[in-house]
Amino acid sequence: MANNDGMLNFTKMVATGNDFIVIDNRLAAAAMPLSRMAERFCDRKTGIGADGLLVVERSRSADFRMRIFNPDGSEPDMCGNGSRCIALYARDKQIAPSSMIIQTGAGLLRARVFRERVRVNTTEPLGLKLSIAVTHFNKRYLLHYINTGVPHAVCFVDDLNGMDMTCFGRSIRYDKIFSPDGVNVNAVKVKGRSSLLVRTYERGVESETRACGTGSIASALIANLVKKLKSPVKIYTKGGELTVYFKYRDSRFYDVFLEGPAQEVFTGRIRP
Repeated sequence: MANNDGMLNFTKMVATGNDFIVIDNRLAAAAMPLSRMAERFCDRKTGIGADGLLVVERSRSADFRMRIFNPDGSEPDMCGNGSRCIALYARDKQIAPSSMIIQTGAGLLRARVFRERVRVNTTEPLGLKLSIAVTHFNKRYLLHYINTGVPHAVCFVDDLNGMDMTCFGRSIRYDKIFSPDGVNVNAVKVKGRSSLLVRTYERGVESETRACGTGSIASALIANLVKKLKSPVKIYTKGGELTVYFKYRDSRFYDVFLEGPAQEVFTGRIRP
């Protein structure tokens, strides 16, 4: 929210390695387009630095509306770790109670804050496609596609640590199979009977991030179908751990939840 002196209050938040700038725009006080604000504020050299900008707005159907802007200014429908950050923010700022409803571009989400641990549900996953064969760098890969609020391609690999994730992710993200919108890319290694190691390349950020909530959900759901992992599935990322809960019946996933830690890092003021 902008002050009388033209400065904008913001909060920096982190959820399992994903960092976000959060602003309260319920009074529509932003002095510049939100997409432009994201490009400027998320820059790690000339701005605050973040994986995305989260915006709180008024809603008639929920406690509030969440809008997400990537560092390139694009606006996705959903962000798993972002929704957990904004839920904690809303609870702490008394915008919403500990159990809340959040309006997103992907639909209404239920969220609950337990101190600094947040659980959110997601809308029903869509567009499942298994075993998509592609060839990159003269090597054949088998991809699995699912939309968990945003589109994700999941690829099971043997050598997760040795991957050039940015190079691999960018090549899949721009593959003509996923045009024109592109796709987020998850490289996944099965760690045990109920756990996964996951690395994610995110479109809009156009790089590997330390974690991805919707990517973790996509990886867990695909692992259930392809590798027979059961709920709950522990996800280990560079940024920390997440837990994905789900049910599967009649060829559909439902009651899908993402849970993990979130925290406020600092607050500040910036001139738009």
